[in-house]
Amino acid sequence: FVGAFIGSPSMNLYESTLSVGDHGGTMTLGSQSLSFGDELLEARPALRGYDGKKVIMGIRPEDFEDASLVDDDTTGRQIRSSVALTEALGSEIMVHFDLDAPTVDSGDPDAASDEGAKAVGRFNPRSRVRIGDDVTIAVTTENLHFFDADTRNAIWT
Repeated sequence: FVGAFIGSPSMNLYESTLSVGDHGGTMTLGSQSLSFGDELLEARPALRGYDGKKVIMGIRPEDFEDASLVDDDTTGRQIRSSVALTEALGSEIMVHFDLDAPTVDSGDPDAASDEGAKAVGRFNPRSRVRIGDDVTIAVTTENLHFFDADTRNAIWT
Protein backbone atom coordinates (compact mmCIF):
# COMPACT_ATOMS: atom_id res chain seq x y z
CA PHE A 1 0.00 0.00 0.00
CA VAL A 2 3.01 2.24 0.42
CA GLY A 3 3.32 2.02 -3.38
CA ALA A 4 0.52 4.57 -3.57
CA PHE A 5 3.04 7.23 -2.55
CA ILE A 6 5.41 6.58 -5.47
CA GLY A 7 5.19 9.15 -8.24
CA SER A 8 3.73 12.60 -8.47
CA PRO A 9 0.85 12.89 -8.54
CA SER A 10 0.35 9.77 -6.49
CA MET A 11 -1.78 6.76 -7.33
CA ASN A 12 -5.57 7.20 -7.39
CA LEU A 13 -7.15 4.76 -4.89
CA TYR A 14 -10.80 3.65 -4.92
CA GLU A 15 -13.03 1.09 -3.31
CA SER A 16 -14.08 -1.45 -5.92
CA THR A 17 -15.88 -4.77 -6.16
CA LEU A 18 -14.57 -7.46 -8.48
CA SER A 19 -16.59 -9.87 -10.58
CA VAL A 20 -14.22 -12.54 -11.84
CA GLY A 21 -15.15 -14.91 -14.65
CA ASP A 22 -13.38 -17.70 -16.50
CA HIS A 23 -11.86 -15.23 -18.96
CA GLY A 24 -11.44 -11.87 -17.28
CA GLY A 25 -14.14 -9.96 -15.47
CA THR A 26 -15.32 -6.53 -14.37
CA MET A 27 -14.69 -4.15 -11.52
CA THR A 28 -16.79 -1.27 -10.22
CA LEU A 29 -15.60 2.31 -10.21
CA GLY A 30 -18.50 4.07 -8.52
CA SER A 31 -21.52 3.84 -10.81
CA GLN A 32 -19.29 2.77 -13.72
CA SER A 33 -17.54 -0.47 -14.47
CA LEU A 34 -14.36 -1.53 -16.23
CA SER A 35 -13.69 -4.83 -17.97
CA PHE A 36 -10.43 -6.70 -17.70
CA GLY A 37 -9.01 -9.68 -19.53
CA ASP A 38 -7.06 -12.82 -18.80
CA GLU A 39 -3.74 -10.93 -18.82
CA LEU A 40 -4.67 -9.24 -15.54
CA LEU A 41 -5.66 -12.55 -13.93
CA GLU A 42 -2.46 -14.19 -15.20
CA ALA A 43 -0.37 -11.41 -13.66
CA ARG A 44 -2.37 -11.42 -10.42
CA PRO A 45 -3.90 -14.90 -10.00
CA ALA A 46 -4.92 -14.19 -6.38
CA LEU A 47 -7.64 -11.85 -7.75
CA ARG A 48 -9.74 -14.97 -8.48
CA GLY A 49 -10.19 -15.34 -4.71
CA TYR A 50 -11.75 -11.86 -4.52
CA ASP A 51 -14.76 -12.54 -6.74
CA GLY A 52 -17.68 -10.51 -5.37
CA LYS A 53 -15.49 -8.94 -2.70
CA LYS A 54 -14.50 -5.36 -2.03
CA VAL A 55 -10.90 -4.45 -2.83
CA ILE A 56 -8.91 -1.25 -3.13
CA MET A 57 -8.07 -0.50 -6.75
CA GLY A 58 -5.11 1.72 -7.60
CA ILE A 59 -4.80 3.58 -10.89
CA ARG A 60 -1.65 5.53 -11.66
CA PRO A 61 -2.25 8.87 -13.41
CA GLU A 62 -0.41 7.68 -16.53
CA ASP A 63 -2.95 4.84 -16.92
CA PHE A 64 -5.72 7.35 -17.68
CA GLU A 65 -5.83 8.86 -21.20
CA ASP A 66 -8.16 10.90 -23.34
CA ALA A 67 -9.94 8.08 -25.23
CA SER A 68 -10.07 10.16 -28.42
CA LEU A 69 -6.27 9.84 -28.64
CA VAL A 70 -6.03 6.07 -28.12
CA ASP A 71 -5.60 3.94 -31.25
CA ASP A 72 -6.47 0.61 -29.60
CA ASP A 73 -10.02 -0.59 -28.99
CA THR A 74 -10.87 0.52 -25.45
CA THR A 75 -14.41 -0.87 -25.37
CA GLY A 76 -15.19 -1.84 -21.78
CA ARG A 77 -12.12 0.00 -20.53
CA GLN A 78 -13.56 3.52 -20.55
CA ILE A 79 -15.13 5.78 -17.99
CA ARG A 80 -17.01 9.05 -18.44
CA SER A 81 -16.37 12.12 -16.34
CA SER A 82 -16.36 15.89 -16.22
CA VAL A 83 -13.10 17.84 -16.25
CA ALA A 84 -12.64 19.94 -13.11
CA LEU A 85 -9.14 21.31 -13.77
CA THR A 86 -6.34 21.04 -16.31
CA GLU A 87 -2.65 21.79 -15.86
CA ALA A 88 -0.66 22.09 -19.10
CA LEU A 89 2.89 21.02 -18.34
CA GLY A 90 4.32 20.95 -21.86
CA SER A 91 4.99 17.24 -22.26
CA GLU A 92 1.67 16.29 -20.63
CA ILE A 93 -1.59 17.66 -19.30
CA MET A 94 -2.65 16.87 -15.75
CA VAL A 95 -6.41 16.45 -15.87
CA HIS A 96 -8.38 16.49 -12.63
CA PHE A 97 -11.83 14.96 -12.93
CA ASP A 98 -14.72 13.77 -10.85
CA LEU A 99 -15.63 10.18 -10.10
CA ASP A 100 -18.42 8.98 -7.87
CA ALA A 101 -16.26 6.09 -6.63
CA PRO A 102 -15.41 6.08 -2.94
CA THR A 103 -11.78 7.16 -2.56
CA VAL A 104 -9.33 5.59 -0.14
CA ASP A 105 -7.00 7.79 1.87
CA SER A 106 -3.40 6.70 1.48
CA GLY A 107 -2.13 9.39 3.82
CA ASP A 108 -0.39 11.17 0.94
CA PRO A 109 -0.99 14.93 1.26
CA ASP A 110 -0.58 15.32 -2.53
CA ALA A 111 -3.34 12.85 -3.42
CA ALA A 112 -6.38 14.16 -5.27
CA SER A 113 -9.02 15.03 -2.72
CA ASP A 114 -10.66 18.24 -3.88
CA GLU A 115 -14.44 18.26 -3.91
CA GLY A 116 -15.41 17.46 -7.50
CA ALA A 117 -11.95 16.25 -8.49
CA LYS A 118 -11.29 12.82 -7.08
CA ALA A 119 -8.94 11.64 -9.82
CA VAL A 120 -5.87 12.87 -11.65
CA GLY A 121 -4.75 11.64 -15.06
CA ARG A 122 -1.68 12.35 -17.19
CA PHE A 123 -3.05 13.04 -20.66
CA ASN A 124 -1.17 13.42 -23.91
CA PRO A 125 -0.53 17.13 -24.61
CA ARG A 126 -2.56 16.79 -27.86
CA SER A 127 -5.72 16.37 -25.77
CA ARG A 128 -8.18 19.21 -26.25
CA VAL A 129 -10.11 18.72 -22.98
CA ARG A 130 -11.07 21.87 -21.12
CA ILE A 131 -12.60 22.63 -17.73
CA GLY A 132 -16.26 21.64 -17.72
CA ASP A 133 -15.95 19.23 -20.67
CA ASP A 134 -17.50 15.81 -20.50
CA VAL A 135 -14.74 13.41 -21.46
CA THR A 136 -14.36 9.73 -22.22
CA ILE A 137 -11.28 8.38 -20.48
CA ALA A 138 -9.50 5.18 -21.48
CA VAL A 139 -8.07 3.12 -18.61
CA THR A 140 -5.11 0.79 -19.06
CA THR A 141 -6.63 -1.99 -16.96
CA GLU A 142 -3.67 -4.37 -17.25
CA ASN A 143 -1.63 -1.88 -15.20
CA LEU A 144 -4.09 -1.58 -12.31
CA HIS A 145 -3.01 -2.33 -8.76
CA PHE A 146 -5.14 -4.15 -6.20
CA PHE A 147 -4.99 -4.21 -2.43
CA ASP A 148 -6.89 -6.23 0.17
CA ALA A 149 -9.49 -3.91 1.70
CA ASP A 150 -8.79 -5.19 5.24
CA THR A 151 -5.03 -5.73 5.36
CA ARG A 152 -4.05 -3.15 2.66
CA ASN A 153 -1.56 -5.73 1.30
CA ALA A 154 -1.04 -5.99 -2.45
CA ILE A 155 -2.93 -8.78 -4.17
CA TRP A 156 -0.60 -10.78 -6.44
CA THR A 157 -0.33 -14.56 -6.15
